Amino acid sequence: MEFEVTVRQLSPSFMADYPESLYPELMHKQGRPYSCLLVESHDYTICIPFRSSIPHKNAFLFRGTKRSSETRSGLDYTKIVLIKKEEYFDDSKAVVDQDEYNEAMKNIDIIVSEVLEYINSYIIHIRGEKILHKREFDRKYLYSTLVYFHDILGLSE
Repeated sequence: MEFEVTVRQLSPSFMADYPESLYPELMHKQGRPYSCLLVESHDYTICIPFRSSIPHKNAFLFRGTKRSSETRSGLDYTKIVLIKKEEYFDDSKAVVDQDEYNEAMKNIDIIVSEVLEYINSYIIHIRGEKILHKREFDRKYLYSTLVYFHDILGLSE
């Protein structure tokens, strides 16, 4: 599978179009830029945010970084953003820990595979093709941002 990977942050334009009042699961509360590992493998870009503290298993957790020795830092699949508009990316350089970036790049095939499985599992559940048990669905998707991107995923009526 071919894909392109970069690190960027989301723009103020994205935040204005996706306000916290309507999109509470997006990470507005941190007051920090939404720095993401971007994976371009569809007709949209998958933005996987770097987080310093992830309280669940739906993520790629860093193991060999300085911050990971103190907290559960990683890439959070539940807070991914799907983007089609280039203006939703900020032109300024995204800043992430170098050791976390290096670990992500070493494990990029695993990360991309896990993120695509996370998205595909959601799609086939919503389409009714393979229904997850309610507890399993809630464990994976109760606080997921994917519900905000049904139009991009082709799940809108």
